[in-house]
Amino acid sequence: MKLGLMLGYAGANIKLPLELVQEADRLGYYAVWTAEAYGSDAVTPLAWVGARTERIHLGTAIMQMPARTPAMTAMTAITLDQLSGGRMLLGLGLSGPQVVEGWHGQPYGKPLAKTREYVQIVRTIFARQTPLTHQGAHYQIPYEGADATGLGKPLKSILHGRADLPIYLAAIGPKNVELAAEIADGWLPIFFAPEHYASTFQPAVDAGLAKAHKSLANFDIAPSVSVVMGDDVDACRNQIKPFLALYVGGMGARGKNFYYDLVERYGFGDAAEQIQRHYLAGDKAAAMRAVPDALVDAVALCGPEARIRERLALWRNSPITTLNLTVFDLPTVQAMARLVLT
Repeated sequence: MKLGLMLGYAGANIKLPLELVQEADRLGYYAVWTAEAYGSDAVTPLAWVGARTERIHLGTAIMQMPARTPAMTAMTAITLDQLSGGRMLLGLGLSGPQVVEGWHGQPYGKPLAKTREYVQIVRTIFARQTPLTHQGAHYQIPYEGADATGLGKPLKSILHGRADLPIYLAAIGPKNVELAAEIADGWLPIFFAPEHYASTFQPAVDAGLAKAHKSLANFDIAPSVSVVMGDDVDACRNQIKPFLALYVGGMGARGKNFYYDLVERYGFGDAAEQIQRHYLAGDKAAAMRAVPDALVDAVALCGPEARIRERLALWRNSPITTLNLTVFDLPTVQAMARLVLT
């Protein structure tokens, strides 16, 4: 199992934990990942980090597809890949309707079909075997709409990219996970619970791999996990609960929250309802108190190093190939390298 380091996205001000990233690079972590929501973007910090590291791969977890045309995404990935000496990992995701329509001003539409077309276009650009043409339900290249000039022509990327530049998809819903297993090189799930993999994710992963005639050996399962190390297990869990309360309670609307649906599939339906009800009513403290300890332990690693070592067995016994850590201090970065890489 390889290790990755999740940086996430910034709050009101961006400050990158370069000390953590450079130590991860030195210790042999496989990748560092940046993210975006509706503030800091994923690419600029990744370029900044890439210029200050030597070996660690550079991943986007995620670049929002509605924010960029497929061609712009491919251009960005090829550029950063060449500047970094072939270290780019292109993680893509759709985001939710609130961000897609409320921030980017794009229709949420049919996410599965749109994602399939998007990835197909990006791969065509990477391969650079023929000029780019695509006539689909969501993307038409060259554009030939009623307001077209008629001057558009199929083009090839001037930069010669790697045809095998890895593409990852963020997904947690069954159909999205199946699509990721079918068309992507890797999968970036959030709030992954290894104890629930067989019942929640495995059927979708197996179905997607079967469609593509490939196996787990050709597919990087790369979940993120928050790690809080300390002697007081409850205090460590309490650092995770605000994050879970935000996503389960506040990321999306009632009846349209992917994270709520996920923890419900894990068997925490009653807790999810309480968390969302409190959060949407504006009582964030009550929402955090409603997060069960068992849910935290299912998706995070909390407590003394010995407890984390013991609970890591659950993650090792699942088909995870890259474990992407959200950590907050240098000793934890070093401890996880001891526990996983040695």
